[in-house]
Amino acid sequence: MKMVAAAKLRRAQSQAEAARPYADRMERMLASLGASVAGSPDAPKLLVGTGADKVHLLVVVTAERGLCGGFNTNVGRFARAQVRALEAEGKTVKIITVGRKGAVYLKREFANRIVEEFSFANKKRIGFEDASEVSAKISDMLDAGAFDVCTLIYNRFKNVISQTPVGQQLIPTPLPEVKAESGALYEFEPTEEEILARLLPQNLGIQIYRALLDNAAGFYGSQMTAMDNATRNAGDMINKLTLNYN
Repeated sequence: MKMVAAAKLRRAQSQAEAARPYADRMERMLASLGASVAGSPDAPKLLVGTGADKVHLLVVVTAERGLCGGFNTNVGRFARAQVRALEAEGKTVKIITVGRKGAVYLKREFANRIVEEFSFANKKRIGFEDASEVSAKISDMLDAGAFDVCTLIYNRFKNVISQTPVGQQLIPTPLPEVKAESGALYEFEPTEEEILARLLPQNLGIQIYRALLDNAAGFYGSQMTAMDNATRNAGDMINKLTLNYN
């Protein structure tokens, strides 16, 4: 299992690292572009949200399988802490799970908060169309006024032995601080509103897709490490039992 995870890790890691620059640049560009229309009453909901801060939607991304050390548990605990902190402030929390392990973990305590479950266990490789399914559900809920703020929670892949749970706010889009000394002016064609109307839904899918790729790479890295530790522990036990037998 360690060898299989190591082989799959190379592809998953290259995909995750290749997606990051595009996703980061898209996020920065839309944040900069959206700063000029954020105060408009016709600003897209994907950019500014509903204007309220009462209902929070957490999209929790975990793996489909186990035998990967604390990979799923860490992001589950991170999500649980976020839910408790928000509810302590009087907020209403709704949860979308992506991955079977996250659904199983969070159902123990927050079953009534889960509004949708996504599982891609039967797919050999995650594609952008899978992320689009999740982003379409989020968009539909936003149009229906089902939440005010959306946060994506997943394990960010650093290296084979390090995956860090993070929370990334998707809606409303975090806007950069406007510096007073910055006098640069830009002209857009078509208008900022038309550009944002097309790119904001795409950006939502891209950010989720990046999280899915990071999650896949982190899972294989964590599984490889866990199986290596299991092999070493089994070897140590065999040596001790052999000594006792002799």
